Order: sequence, then structure tokens, then C-alpha cells
Amino acid sequence: MQDRRQSARDKVFLGGIAEINDRGSTVDCVVRNINERGACVEIDEAARLPETVNLNIPRKGRSVLARMIWRQANRVGLAFRTMVTDPQSNDLDERLRRSQIKQRQLKRRIKELLGEG
Repeated sequence: MQDRRQSARDKVFLGGIAEINDRGSTVDCVVRNINERGACVEIDEAARLPETVNLNIPRKGRSVLARMIWRQANRVGLAFRTMVTDPQSNDLDERLRRSQIKQRQLKRRIKELLGEG
């Protein structure tokens, strides 16, 4: 594939979370390279991503609205629309929201493991 990027990307290995709708659905991913304009992430091949996702990179304290440009097997190329740096805060509402999302994910996983889902 021809590389048409305007600037080089830094190779990284960072955990990420792609939020795929307003109801809190998420897909875990691995950010493989990144710059100020986009990133390449690895996700489960079976995961369906919409055209637009919100990519959170907790270790970098970044939340990015991104558009999917390409996909090959488990790799996805994202172009950033806007970048918002999450403030390091103790906002209880935000922490509660994230905790509830994680709780729903864990409950779904438990049901899958028990054969109920």
C-alpha cells in the first residue's frame, strides 16, 4: 500500500478504547503508530467499527474524534477530526460513567463465559 501521509508517525504500542456509539459501546484496541493527524490501530477482526469513532488513549490522556480511512484484516487507519486532551481531574461523574461502562462489559463477558449470552 502506498503511504500518502503528510507527516511521519511515531511507532508506539499503546492500549486504546474505541467508543463506537453514544450508548457506551466500546472496543479495545492497540495503537501501533500515531501523529497529530491520525493513527493505525489493531482491533479484533470481527469487530465492526462505524465510519466515525472516538478513540481514547488513557496513557497519553487523549481523546480523539476520528474517521476510518481504511481497514485491512485487524488493522484500521484513522484520520483525526479533532483532538481533545482530557484534563487530569477527579471528576466523580466521569469516573462513575466509565466504571458503569466497564461493569456492563464485565457482566456481558461473564454471561458469555457461563453460556448465557
